[in-house]
Amino acid sequence: MKKILFVLLLALMACAFVFANGGKEDSEKSLVWVWYPNESAPEYAESRAEIIRIASETLGKEITEQLTTDYAVAIEALVSGNAAFSWFGGEGYVQAHAKNAAVLPLVTNSPSDTLANAKYYSMLGCLLENAGQYKVGGKFDLSTLKGKRFSFVSNSSTSGFRVPSSVISKQFNVGSEDLLESGPVFSEVMFGGSHQGSFFNVLTGKADIGAFCNECIYNYVDWSQANYEDPVPGDIITVLPASRNEAPFDQVPGVKVQLVATVPVLNAPFVINTDLLTDEEIKALEAVYCSDETMNNKLIFAPKEGGVKSPFREGARFLPVTDDWYDPIRKLSGLK
Repeated sequence: MKKILFVLLLALMACAFVFANGGKEDSEKSLVWVWYPNESAPEYAESRAEIIRIASETLGKEITEQLTTDYAVAIEALVSGNAAFSWFGGEGYVQAHAKNAAVLPLVTNSPSDTLANAKYYSMLGCLLENAGQYKVGGKFDLSTLKGKRFSFVSNSSTSGFRVPSSVISKQFNVGSEDLLESGPVFSEVMFGGSHQGSFFNVLTGKADIGAFCNECIYNYVDWSQANYEDPVPGDIITVLPASRNEAPFDQVPGVKVQLVATVPVLNAPFVINTDLLTDEEIKALEAVYCSDETMNNKLIFAPKEGGVKSPFREGARFLPVTDDWYDPIRKLSGLK
């Protein structure tokens, strides 16, 4: 009996400790940073490690990384509390927040000191030699997508599904869900699993045309015939030589893709599960990521030519961002 009472006392003390900390356990166990498939690519390993190092040193806690090949796996890890950090597109973020209100954005990247131009681009592209198929009267026209084999990224991707599907569904007066498989618009629908995968589907001719973003393919192509920062229809991107590229793009050197449509998208946030962090820890993370020191860290904001490969570019910085900033994505998703 005494043993049972002792166990109950310990349990009550543990509960009291948790409530004393605002309901958040101050656990010494390691936290997890889970990555989308796009950023799980091996060439981003050094940049990922630096991002995690900053968080780990700021919190004084070990942070391990989890790489994925599926958007849904990363989202569920945050929602369930199996991971504390990630970097989601706007669509993935609003999906995660809808499932668990404790999932919130921390910071996003911007090329200036404001969020006004914190954007990237969703792009539709085809092989250069086939570009004429997507023109009407000499201009690119989305009506020409009818009957084509189309590649999206993932139905949890902002620029690889939510934004392009919204534009295409309006063109054909169908719902976005009608674009998930062949039928009313496309003869075949495929998902690349990452922006790199969707782009490769186009490069190899598996898809006639596909969706991918400028940021996620930046490191694999030459932009001399395109405007990376503000791409427009008609811009041409060329896969880099094999000696300067990563697998699988070293298999298709010199292949040219022309952009058929481009749409600006709100920049993706670093996302946290606030149930796993104290308010003080969240404030400390925001401060360190938004610091000039981080902005000047070339392992994170990589030089445009040479150096480490990173999802972020030199000249940009992180800025604080709030949940309501992603309301436009939420509206597209039907979650608002």
